[in-house]
Amino acid sequence: MALSLTLPTASGSLAPYALRGTAPVKPDAGVRFNRIAYSAAHVVADPLAAIDPWLQSAVDWDTTIAYRRHLFSLGLGVAEAMDTAQRGMGLDWPTSLELIRRSLDAAKDMPGALVASGCGTDHLNIDDVKSVDDVIRGYEEQMEAIEKLGGKLIVMASRALARVARSPADYERVYDRILRQAKQPVVLHWLGDMFDPALAGYWGSKDADAAMDTALAVIAAHPHKVDGIKISLLDKDKEIAMRRRLPPGVRMYTGDDFNYAELIAGDGYGSEPTHGKSDALLGIFDAIAPAASAALGALAQGHTEKFHAILGPTVPLSRHIFAAPTRFYKTGVVFMAWLNGHQTHFTMVGGQQSTRSLPHFAELFRLADAANLLEQPELAVRRMKTLLALHGVEG
Repeated sequence: MALSLTLPTASGSLAPYALRGTAPVKPDAGVRFNRIAYSAAHVVADPLAAIDPWLQSAVDWDTTIAYRRHLFSLGLGVAEAMDTAQRGMGLDWPTSLELIRRSLDAAKDMPGALVASGCGTDHLNIDDVKSVDDVIRGYEEQMEAIEKLGGKLIVMASRALARVARSPADYERVYDRILRQAKQPVVLHWLGDMFDPALAGYWGSKDADAAMDTALAVIAAHPHKVDGIKISLLDKDKEIAMRRRLPPGVRMYTGDDFNYAELIAGDGYGSEPTHGKSDALLGIFDAIAPAASAALGALAQGHTEKFHAILGPTVPLSRHIFAAPTRFYKTGVVFMAWLNGHQTHFTMVGGQQSTRSLPHFAELFRLADAANLLEQPELAVRRMKTLLALHGVEG
């Protein structure tokens, strides 16, 4: 018998919904990808901690690290302590550093496991930041702590820098200082203001093309210190344009949660391999990890049509999860982890589970089913019914 339940619609009415009953795709074991793929992983809150959730964070470490090991087992790397983990949006720097330490430890006995860790300035009191030098010192403090653990850096976009910088030259000065000191090539991070309004005008201009010129100048000055750049502008044309201008060997890590399938597949442009395709550093890969793994495996084996057949149906779900206000996408990522049994509760750091509406979750459920992403359908239905009942919807 088909599983069914009653779900709210966008109009506010209720309607029956029957699950498709299609089994989730299973990744082939042992396939080596021909793209580097990082999943920006979420943290699992501790719902039993006696804290004030809006003011303090408490992490369920065992479940959080178990999820990272799950990602490693699927061949995905982990981009640690990024915005998907609520970095700067509930997760403070001391907890972020502990998360990085534990994730690096967990990777040691997982052959081939990749971890890159967010390095930022979020420990600074932004009202006390008066100059670019203050920003540099902030980056250096986190950089030293992560590198002491043996970690690879993702140099995150800085709210403090966006606030005090007066020109592109200020960005060039900061990144020049950081890149000169880096012990191994880093991933740069350009997060658009749709993800974080405090980052408007990053790289010294609100014009994306001018900002891109500055970012490319920074990379061109230090090509051997930059593994790649992750951009999250939700604009595939800008990503492709920038990708084609990167120095040889510098990777484009797509952060485009709207167009990732097309960007990862690539267009084969040019003779330089990194100009014709994107690697991945994506928050949505947390929510769609088995499908992402299976699709990347298919692509590595030359099965491009299978790659698109697996990953294409996940794109509508991703666009829904990352719908405006985009910064609330983390709620959808954690909701998926709860539906699929990777955690026992739907509670988030900072109480962020409250940032989306019941109709939003209902549509997310439908889209996850349509994309064959409900790993345990019976469990998913039970948990969706629990959420519905909590909101006064029975049946």
